[in-house]
Amino acid sequence: SAAANKLKLLLSFAVGGLLGDVFLHLLPEAWATVDKDGQHNHSGHTTIGLWVLAGILSFLIIEKIFAKEGEFEHMHDDCDSSNEEEEEQDHSRSKKINTDLPKINGCDLKQRTNASDSGIKNRNKKQNSQVQSSQKVASSTQCTDSTEDKTSNIKVSGYLNLLANVIDNFTHGLAVGGSFLVSNKVGFITTLAILLHEIPHEVGDFAILLRSGFDRWKAAKAQMMTASGGILGVIAALTAESAESAGENTAWILPFTSGGFIYIALVTVVPDLLDEKHALESLKQIVCLCGGVAAMLLVSLIH
Repeated sequence: SAAANKLKLLLSFAVGGLLGDVFLHLLPEAWATVDKDGQHNHSGHTTIGLWVLAGILSFLIIEKIFAKEGEFEHMHDDCDSSNEEEEEQDHSRSKKINTDLPKINGCDLKQRTNASDSGIKNRNKKQNSQVQSSQKVASSTQCTDSTEDKTSNIKVSGYLNLLANVIDNFTHGLAVGGSFLVSNKVGFITTLAILLHEIPHEVGDFAILLRSGFDRWKAAKAQMMTASGGILGVIAALTAESAESAGENTAWILPFTSGGFIYIALVTVVPDLLDEKHALESLKQIVCLCGGVAAMLLVSLIH
């Protein structure tokens, strides 16, 4: 449908924005904190790489632990359909056997088997009526619990994206708080640069939340709640001894967040885009992905 195609275009933009944020903003900033005085610090770069891997593995483990139980229900449906086919084949075989039965003691064995089959059918009818009545009761209870089902249908990837955004906003809060410790002018410039950086990022995050099962209002509220991470970052920077000490103590956050963004982009969103078979829609998605990268590149150049 048209709505699904538009959502996939937004998801493509989100993938480009996340990857652009990682490789054009977060990791270069982390490398800059390691390479001081123009000297290459190999062990520091290795540590950053380990933190990126830690972020990817952490998000993988979290999604494994909190994955929904009904994720593989379609496999059970396939098994049920195959069992029904086997039962139909057995029933047709029994019919063939009944037509070939001989007469013994003046009685037709076919009549005996038909009589027994009729008794079995009656019992099956009773059981089916009981099953139908129980299904009606279950459907009525499902209607009352529809609101709970809507919240339970939200995928874990949506909450992982919110977690990554909270951590990312924390780093932004550190930057804003530390810049205001230097001077008000530097603080205002840093705040403006971060706001420009967040515009394409938030558009992509909104699309990821919609894909994860959030409705528009819940997605907007969730994104507003992630701003609390920025407030905590500002408090941490202002209460630290200096901006440099705050940056050194939280240097691991940038590569860890990068790993989370890489996992969300390549593991959570890209598989949905690979399902597209239409050539024109695939081309549009690639263009939107490049647009997300270009937006982050433009923001990085301005920053």
